[in-house]
Amino acid sequence: MVFDPNHIEKHTLRKHAFNMRWAEVDEGVIPLTAADLDIPCSPLISKAIQEFAANHCFNYGPSEGMPMLKEAYASYFYRKRNLTLSPNNILPVDSAAFGIYLICKSILETDDEAIIFDPVDFLFRYAVESVGAKAVSFSIPPGTTVVDFSKIENLITSKTKLICLCNPLNPTGKVFTKSELYELATIAEKYNLIILSDEIWSDIVYSPNEFTSIASLHEDISNLTVTVTGLSKSYGLAGLRIGAIMTSNDQLFKLIKKNSLHHTTIHGTNIISQVAATTALNECDEWLDNFVDHLYRMRNICVDAINNLDGFVCIPPEGCYVAFADIRNTGMSSKEMHRFLLEEAKVAVVPGLKEWFGPGAEGFIRFSFATSEEILKEAFYRIRYSI
Repeated sequence: MVFDPNHIEKHTLRKHAFNMRWAEVDEGVIPLTAADLDIPCSPLISKAIQEFAANHCFNYGPSEGMPMLKEAYASYFYRKRNLTLSPNNILPVDSAAFGIYLICKSILETDDEAIIFDPVDFLFRYAVESVGAKAVSFSIPPGTTVVDFSKIENLITSKTKLICLCNPLNPTGKVFTKSELYELATIAEKYNLIILSDEIWSDIVYSPNEFTSIASLHEDISNLTVTVTGLSKSYGLAGLRIGAIMTSNDQLFKLIKKNSLHHTTIHGTNIISQVAATTALNECDEWLDNFVDHLYRMRNICVDAINNLDGFVCIPPEGCYVAFADIRNTGMSSKEMHRFLLEEAKVAVVPGLKEWFGPGAEGFIRFSFATSEEILKEAFYRIRYSI
């Protein structure tokens, strides 16, 4: 199916795109906010949902997930991540966000410690703290500088149980190299720590950068890794709330499955979302390739426009479709700049607040560029003539 980055229906987005986006901002405001697509998903996904719904049958699905989706994920990781996983060790869940929480719930106990990056999406701290554990921050500033993971050993104590890896890293867009991941894996092995590898952004990587799934490095580290992913970023399925958890560690997988409460029907993944996800993984490679090509062009437009603003500096993200702009030379705080752009330029962005990304985000703002060239250029035209 043809990918059309210019086919954006603003009237539809104003009805359906929430979470700080079109449906929640005033008329006339351009939201470059939450990491969600303005571009419609592949028509193949919509068609699959329609065909399934035409049967008028919405019974309970298997508590451990539909076999076709588990097999699609196993095939995906084998083809694209050089990782062999049994479908039996893949658990569909109702979003990567819930997957992160579920992994923390399964591994951490009260007063345990987990290492998270700074800055990073707030969901990591939230998940760790919501199960009574302590989140310990490891600073990874924006940029392409090689991360010295040996310094993470200074944060490890007898209470440390988990290292939370976000790769590519939201909000900075860093894609960790294989050598960086080897160093992190070596430390995890040395201290027998579980790695939670959030790979929801792993399809959004810009050449010449290459993504490596840490579990693919070798068998020992695979057994210490729990991977969580989803389809909101790559395929525009955020509202369908679909993701998956997977690990080659049988004992750990059984614990996660037990804590999921899927077998009780208190939690579970809805069948329509699983149909959509299966179609995305099996049939939408061409759509995804075209989407990433479009994002590469939007990234360059976005970064160039930011760097032409007085007091703004932005290093091109290696992955993700968000640009993390350093505004410290403007004399404004993140909150002040957010308010200024909203009121004067009618453009909404995400401020680099501690509650969103950690203390390392202060002095930055985040732009999402998963939109059309027309909308993106209009947003920066407004910003340029407001500052």
